[in-house]
Amino acid sequence: SAGQAEIDIRFGPMKEMSDWMMYYKYIIRNVAEKHGKTVTFMPKPLFGDNGSGMHTHMSLWKDGKPLFAGNGYAGLSEMALFFIGGILRHAPALTCITNPTTNSYQRLVPGFEAPVNLAYSARNRSAAIRIPTYSANPKSKRVEFRTPDSAANPYIAFSALLLAGLDGIQN
Repeated sequence: SAGQAEIDIRFGPMKEMSDWMMYYKYIIRNVAEKHGKTVTFMPKPLFGDNGSGMHTHMSLWKDGKPLFAGNGYAGLSEMALFFIGGILRHAPALTCITNPTTNSYQRLVPGFEAPVNLAYSARNRSAAIRIPTYSANPKSKRVEFRTPDSAANPYIAFSALLLAGLDGIQN
């Protein structure tokens, strides 16, 4: 879409990632203002065009070792699949946190590269959860929840996603 830019952030601890999300938004707003421009973080600012998401990649580690690598679907561990199950189970409730505005739901429609299926997949980008398979390295094993957008408070959204995933592991 015209005027859109994707910002990829290297992974890190949850609170640190939330802080970076806020820093980036602050910096972008201030740079735009300095140049007499405006910026929006609306999920769907233009009708009939692709929206903007805040796809959230997640993995769990313990003692420096990744816990999502395994021999299951797309190279994931049983724990990772249970984590996915927790997010899918709680997804309808999670969207009120990860997609907090009415404009958020204008983005989640078919035909605009948006996640519209409550499913997980290694290849289907219309699935709410995608499993990146770019690398077989155990450190790269993660799940991507594709519905969140930048209207969400990252501190609350990331915490809710973690709790939903942990509920899937526990139950």
